[in-house]
Amino acid sequence: MTFSFSKQYPFNESIFIIIRDLIHQTTGLYYDEQKRQLLGDKLTPRLIARNLDSFLDYYYLLKYDDLTAKEEWLELMNALAVPETFFWREFDQIQALVDIIIPDYLHNCYQQKEGYILPSFSNPLKIWSAACSTGEEPLTIAIALKEAGLLDKIPIKIYASDASTRSLNLAKQGLYREHSFRNLSLSLKQKYFTQKDNLWQICPEIHHYINWQRANLLIESELNFLKDTRFIFCRNVFIYFSAESIKKTIEIFYSAMPTPSYLFLGASESLLKLKTKFDFQKIGNAFVYVKN
Repeated sequence: MTFSFSKQYPFNESIFIIIRDLIHQTTGLYYDEQKRQLLGDKLTPRLIARNLDSFLDYYYLLKYDDLTAKEEWLELMNALAVPETFFWREFDQIQALVDIIIPDYLHNCYQQKEGYILPSFSNPLKIWSAACSTGEEPLTIAIALKEAGLLDKIPIKIYASDASTRSLNLAKQGLYREHSFRNLSLSLKQKYFTQKDNLWQICPEIHHYINWQRANLLIESELNFLKDTRFIFCRNVFIYFSAESIKKTIEIFYSAMPTPSYLFLGASESLLKLKTKFDFQKIGNAFVYVKN
């Protein structure tokens, strides 16, 4: 059976499979047969933009064109991105981080180092929001840390990455529509955002804490900043990955993270069937994967 997105671009099974597998190998994103039409709909504008005659031509461009493939992969990641996020999403995990995990970690540091003083804490705690989309998640983390007084007490570095340059550019602007605030209290919205026409601008003090960068989770060379990251939020990403891609990503995480460290996944995601080295724990009202 052939899905025709236009008379010009038939997307038969064999072409779908080779493009699907190339995307999976490079990005971790996996499209099964039921999502063939969805993938075709996302790719068709790229064929038009490149003035190509077929999906097969697009495959050859991605696979073999040394001149334009790198640039086109960036555009493809923009096309495949699913920018569905909002402030205070699945907040129980961030609450556990701010109220329990970081305070306990600092208490243990104090116990282990005689004369330890919090303001002179020399090694910044690194927090990484992987697949941050348009930035609501890392900004939520920064606001929560600020509200708890932790940003003013110890050095903390917050990294935020995404494979989509379009999403990252929006995150760097720090402007948000009302839809992003459906879970955030009005008091916090008014405290940390300033209205600009129909949009809301995050305050510079909070935005300054975020280090924005593009990264593909399957390419270790793009994750050099991951080393010694103690807290990783990789939420609502693995629902689009195959088990093979998830396992590869988790192994990259585990090998780079210190001990102890904490991995936060989305509520609908689980590593239990993959038998990873992380321990599955409940901390406060949140479920967390811990490297002990």
